[in-house]
Amino acid sequence: MKKLLISPSKMALGEQESQIYQNILKQSSELSLNLMAVKVENHPEDFLGWCYELLSASRDRINYDLLETSQLPLLKKLHDQLITAISFLQLKTLRVAPWPVVSMFVEQHKELVALDEQLRLTAYISGLREKPLKDMIPEDLLAFSGKHMASLDPSTYNFDVEWFASTKSAKGFHQMLADLPGAFDDALSNIPLEGDVAQSNYQQFVIAYLSAFNGSDEKPTLAPATRLLAMRRPDVFTPISNSRLDALCSALGITKLNNRDFERYWQDVVQSIHAMSWFKMANAGNELETQLVDIKALIPCFFYYADTNTADNSNYIKLLNKPTRSTSSSSKAPRRGKESAEILVDRALAADDIPEHIRAKRDSIISEVQKGRGVNETITLMRTIFG
Repeated sequence: MKKLLISPSKMALGEQESQIYQNILKQSSELSLNLMAVKVENHPEDFLGWCYELLSASRDRINYDLLETSQLPLLKKLHDQLITAISFLQLKTLRVAPWPVVSMFVEQHKELVALDEQLRLTAYISGLREKPLKDMIPEDLLAFSGKHMASLDPSTYNFDVEWFASTKSAKGFHQMLADLPGAFDDALSNIPLEGDVAQSNYQQFVIAYLSAFNGSDEKPTLAPATRLLAMRRPDVFTPISNSRLDALCSALGITKLNNRDFERYWQDVVQSIHAMSWFKMANAGNELETQLVDIKALIPCFFYYADTNTADNSNYIKLLNKPTRSTSSSSKAPRRGKESAEILVDRALAADDIPEHIRAKRDSIISEVQKGRGVNETITLMRTIFG
């Protein structure tokens, strides 16, 4: 372990990497005796590999029984530092990597980042893009704006809506969006659905977005706005989230944005990413690349740290694995509005393999879905009963 801890001192680290290393080393010193007891056989020669190895050693192979309770927060901070460092180092490669290298990275990490699931989300959003927010059913509005709720039936929403940038903590934003969706439509209408997006388009969006909060105690913040922009134009806007902002800003070589840095977001994030070689070179050489080109501004999201637990932590997977409701259970499934139930049922009944006699049960299916039963669950039950 000692050899591992000091090995970066022999690497040719840049200024940012050196500072990260010193911070990690300082944090490790608080846990030195515990870390020294971990056997290390892998000694990477690059700093990214070193971060992965130290994270593995300190998280997966350390003897937790020997740790004092007071040391657990210190260990958690070390893990957070290493995860942020890994995200920074992987994102930083985007500054110089050509398109083939970027697309290959995504392909190689597709299982870790749950790429198929994330692409299902972008495909679903593409079908909503032309629809005004005020005309969306509540579930679709949640999908577009990035907030998971138990009312999202996994048979319809077969993805975690919080991929790319979760907005679940932006309670004020969601309250305003629910109350005044038309005001946010006015903001998004400044961003064309196709073609170039000019700075003036973005500036008009910002003016309208800020105006949506006029007369309210809620404060408009940047991160939720970037989620809306990224879903409107995933080939132009990269969403940000507060939990990952350190890594992104460090990788771009910019001062960390605050939650009101609307002007700097365009200049320092959007324009910086657009100027990168891979972004300008992006072209479709295969089926996956065709999908990636359409959402190329979201590609940096695939470069954040991910491990074998990332895919399993998807809210969609958690809903799928949720125990089946029983009649003896005291918990109730969330009820749905009639309009939401009708739209969700009609989508499901439009499938080619649904027989006419099941379609004839539309009203009964809608009634059950309104009560909180899953759409597919209800249709399956009907097919079992009526054949």
